[in-house]
Amino acid sequence: MRLEQRFVVDAPIDRVWALVMSPLEVGACIPGCETVEVLVPDRCRAVVAVRVGPVSARFALEIEIVERREPCGADFVTRGDEGGRASRLSARSTLTLSAMDPQRTEVGYTSDIALAGRLATVGLGLVRGKARALGEDFAQSMRARIGTAVT
Repeated sequence: MRLEQRFVVDAPIDRVWALVMSPLEVGACIPGCETVEVLVPDRCRAVVAVRVGPVSARFALEIEIVERREPCGADFVTRGDEGGRASRLSARSTLTLSAMDPQRTEVGYTSDIALAGRLATVGLGLVRGKARALGEDFAQSMRARIGTAVT
């Protein structure tokens, strides 16, 4: 499943870059993110809970930055599963940042996501709709947090 989303943040590109490259800061913006643990500078673990239709899932994820293009973007790989391997997730994601003007930045991301297990049985339309809603919640949280983010 491929997801793409774009939104605008009222902040300079360097400030947005600092937030998205901080696992703790960006984790605070992710709906359902319960914990974030930095393992090494470009790799972290996170626990994220999500409910899609009748299925609730709590994923233990590992996220790795595989390429940085400061301050314009980065590529990530995410892998994880629920305890007991009820559902599994893997994703390759690309983040892009574009300065619209000195005080506004467009944030874009594309993710190619593979789901397996019980969460995959819910149906692509439901999963896609939930992912879009989570993306909108993430954008709102990021807009709210950018004013308090450490740069």
